[in-house]
Amino acid sequence: MTSSSPSAQDSQLRIAVLLLAAGEGSRLGTHPKALLHKDGKTLLERFSSAIQGFSPVECIVITGFHAQLIESEIANINTSLTHPIKIIRNVSPEKGQPSSVRLGLESFKSDFDVLLVALSDQPEVGAKEIQELLNEYAKRDSGQEIILPMVDGRRGNPVLFSYKAVLDVLAKPGIVCRGYMDAHPSKVRAMHTSNQAFVMDVDTPEDIQRHKLNLFSF
Repeated sequence: MTSSSPSAQDSQLRIAVLLLAAGEGSRLGTHPKALLHKDGKTLLERFSSAIQGFSPVECIVITGFHAQLIESEIANINTSLTHPIKIIRNVSPEKGQPSSVRLGLESFKSDFDVLLVALSDQPEVGAKEIQELLNEYAKRDSGQEIILPMVDGRRGNPVLFSYKAVLDVLAKPGIVCRGYMDAHPSKVRAMHTSNQAFVMDVDTPEDIQRHKLNLFSF
């Protein structure tokens, strides 16, 4: 990853995307959550389509458990994307999400101004939510480097990090985004919102029914 300077205007921000899709999905009978279907498309495809309008300079998906299935889906999706997805495989996904985050941060090669760190099991997160985060970033005060959505006191996802914040995280071996935010609360700007999409994810069969998801497309 090379050095970067901020864009002149936030509307011209160069955005990079890190999507975490290495989980086992153990509470769903080890079904890969990124491959759940909503309205005939996988969650992975829906998110990939949503970010295209922001012209990401680089988009990385971290795979791990179910790597072959998810990477096959990415290969199919990439054939129709203007801004394709790059695959980075976590060979030790059993070490948990922090290992995937760190691997992802270390893998970017492009210059960017902000990094969107997203989860692959949030069926309601789309372009509207990403724009909401970017709008909040434009309002940030001096020293604020991270936009964290907060819904009724709950921390949400995705989270937006400035390039400077990413460099700070990378400068500390073993540290990942959550630990950095906890250690530097003054750098975090809470985005208080009523948008429930930021705190909706899929962990149980009940969640599948609630979000009208399918294990397979029809």
